[in-house]
Amino acid sequence: MDKSSATDDAVARAAELRALASQGGLRTWRLRGRELLPVVQGGMGVGVSAASLAGTVAGLGGVGTVSSVDLRRLHPDLMARTGHLDKEADARERIDAANLIALDREIRGAKAIAHGRGLVAVNVMKALSAYEMYVRQALQSGADAVVVGAGLPLDLPELARDHPDAALIPILSDARGVQLLVRKWEKKGRLPDAIVIEHPRLAGGHLGAAKVDDLRDTRFDFEVVIPQVLEFFRAAGIEREIPLIAAGGIGSRDDILRLQGLGASAVQLGTAFAVTLECDADAGFKRVLAEAGPEDLVEFVSVAGLPARAVRTPWLDKYLRLEPRLKAVAHVKKKCNMAFDCLAHCGLRDGKGEMGQFCIDQQLGHALDGDAQKGLFFRGAGVLPFGQQIRPVQDLMMWLLGGVRPALAV
Repeated sequence: MDKSSATDDAVARAAELRALASQGGLRTWRLRGRELLPVVQGGMGVGVSAASLAGTVAGLGGVGTVSSVDLRRLHPDLMARTGHLDKEADARERIDAANLIALDREIRGAKAIAHGRGLVAVNVMKALSAYEMYVRQALQSGADAVVVGAGLPLDLPELARDHPDAALIPILSDARGVQLLVRKWEKKGRLPDAIVIEHPRLAGGHLGAAKVDDLRDTRFDFEVVIPQVLEFFRAAGIEREIPLIAAGGIGSRDDILRLQGLGASAVQLGTAFAVTLECDADAGFKRVLAEAGPEDLVEFVSVAGLPARAVRTPWLDKYLRLEPRLKAVAHVKKKCNMAFDCLAHCGLRDGKGEMGQFCIDQQLGHALDGDAQKGLFFRGAGVLPFGQQIRPVQDLMMWLLGGVRPALAV
């Protein structure tokens, strides 16, 4: 198929999805002047959601998200330059530089695939030591939106001051956090372009609760948070509508209809997109996620001190058995295992016993490569739409927007 035919085909598929959404009673939404399907692909690191996945989702008319952290792993030339670095005095600077190059490549690659359709976002964790660098690079490289979680991004308006056309989207979990952030941003002369409301009991990866015991607090329920946030907007006299994106536990058109009925504009999914053909991770990574059932999921305190949810693996089982002993002796600062201090605060490196005692970048790197023995595989709590099947993004979107299950290609 030539380039022109491929573009025409993509346009036709995007139009088909818009029609399915409308027929099923779903509303499109607008962000920065663009009409979008009500589906956002969540950012997943390390290297899980990059150009291929984000570009494909955006090309179909949704929001595709590149996860910013340690993307050099997807580029053999950059790993050849930096993968061996350990004790060199300039190791951190060289690794950070390689990751910024990789982020630029992935954003430009995603936008090339999207071909002007949908939006390409970049997810940056506030907890990263290179947070500011990643935000600035994402904006310079032309990301349509910057999404920030794992902390309150109160400084995001300043960092994006020179890029007024880029959408700024914080990830929060309760109405109190939304109120705090919006009031702070108002003083800086900018409001969020949208807000992701992520449910800690249902999402995967780092979760927006103070501790594991809080994950089931009812203040995080969508039926509580969304009306509270909308009422806050009304009471605060916020004239411009701030779209809300519900994240966690979504797996069908009925879920989207219910959440739009509560007042959400769109939904965000992570794991369901991680098991698509276009996901940037190894096939082994996808199999681990697809084959894991609810009984295989574990909630624990991550290395950054945040609750997390992942698939039970031999490595995670062993770590959790050893964790009490490791935390008891965690009182001495260590050199970063990966030589570039990926997190601003790390339990292992900084000797903080209240946090996890493992190298998260190392374990996520093993997962990216599909190593079921050593990897850390973050996963949401919901049931996957196609069970253990690895399907194209197009199939997933047809199911979410139209309740249609395309036949499995042979």
